[in-house]
Amino acid sequence: MSISSEIQKVKNGFLPSFWVANGMELFERLAYYGQQIVFMIYMRNKLGFTESEAGQLSGIFGGLIYLLPILGGTLADKWGFRRAFSIAFSILGLGYFLIGSVGMTAFAGVYGNFSHYWLLMAFLVFTAFGGSFIKPSVLGTVAAASKEETKSLGFAIYYWLVNAGAMIGPTIAYFVRDKLGNEFVYVVSSVSCFAMLIVNLILYKDVKISGNEVVESMGKKIANLFVVLTNFKFMIFLLIYSLYWIIFWQEFIIVPYYITDFINPNAPYEIIQSWAGAGAIILLQIPINRFTKNLHTSNAILTGFAISSLIWVIIGIYPSIPTIAAGIVAFAIGEMTQAPRYYEYISDIAPAGQQGLYQGYAFLPIAIARFVGDPFGGWIYQTAKAAGKPSLVWFSMIGIGFLATALMWIYNATLAGKKNK
Repeated sequence: MSISSEIQKVKNGFLPSFWVANGMELFERLAYYGQQIVFMIYMRNKLGFTESEAGQLSGIFGGLIYLLPILGGTLADKWGFRRAFSIAFSILGLGYFLIGSVGMTAFAGVYGNFSHYWLLMAFLVFTAFGGSFIKPSVLGTVAAASKEETKSLGFAIYYWLVNAGAMIGPTIAYFVRDKLGNEFVYVVSSVSCFAMLIVNLILYKDVKISGNEVVESMGKKIANLFVVLTNFKFMIFLLIYSLYWIIFWQEFIIVPYYITDFINPNAPYEIIQSWAGAGAIILLQIPINRFTKNLHTSNAILTGFAISSLIWVIIGIYPSIPTIAAGIVAFAIGEMTQAPRYYEYISDIAPAGQQGLYQGYAFLPIAIARFVGDPFGGWIYQTAKAAGKPSLVWFSMIGIGFLATALMWIYNATLAGKKNK
């Protein structure tokens, strides 16, 4: 196919709302990853929490961000995506500002009589509720505003823009943090979300998927959750996958602490993490996909697990900024190897006729990883630092990586080939 025909395909293959929704997703991810990369440092250095307490707060926020869309998608379907976007960006804009305001001198008198831990907990839960409508609304728009022949391309554009936001957000965060302080990174995130609220109100037009899709009630969603949870094979798979994502999120939990505490307190850790991680995905996703396209799905996932486990081995050999960057790139290569096959794998695991139901719970491993992994990362770092043995951090991560790879190999060899009853 010629370049001109490809360009024409992009121009004519999507409704205008497709581009509006993806543009809003870019800025929402910019806001999310911008604040996420400074979260742990902000909690400890500005607000005075221990690394363990900061990990607990991060785990609640991150876990809810990835768990609530399961239910938030139902409300988005009922309300329409435009209304869901408006509610989401209003809450996110206010929520990010409230999180940042706790560290601002101007609000010291307002929050002086409150426990900062529980105050932050309330602000984080509130903000996570707003974020629960974003992914269902964006993904729903991509599906509805793409023609059948361009749907695959539409999801590829979505994925690329998510990673663009994951690279741009932390980069902006570095300059804001360096000049004004971490608390003002949250102001940038807030402004970004309020700006998208305006874009949504002015430019976005609701779209609906053609056909007779039935919007499930909240009660049905909750009932479906129990149906999924009782599938032993699927839950084992999700729990193994959660180990993988525990490793990933330590890039936001442990890496900022280690760089600023043991390498260089003024290092641009935001740029190091985002350019090595999201930057690698933006540049290498297509070549990696082509290189691994002939791998069987289970082998692609196992290979991705093994490659991503290298991140902590590379860093652990000689912790430094170059090895940390190389380790993050290694993880990204592993992610690119397994991520595109993940949904295909879930479809294979799901009982006949329940593929759609099981795909709706694809984010559960990330939610589990955030609820468990963030507090663990904060605790292990605090413990290792107090003991004067920071290498314990790398050994623990290496152990989790190898455990995840070994368990996935065992799973493939035993459970994956068995038919669902």
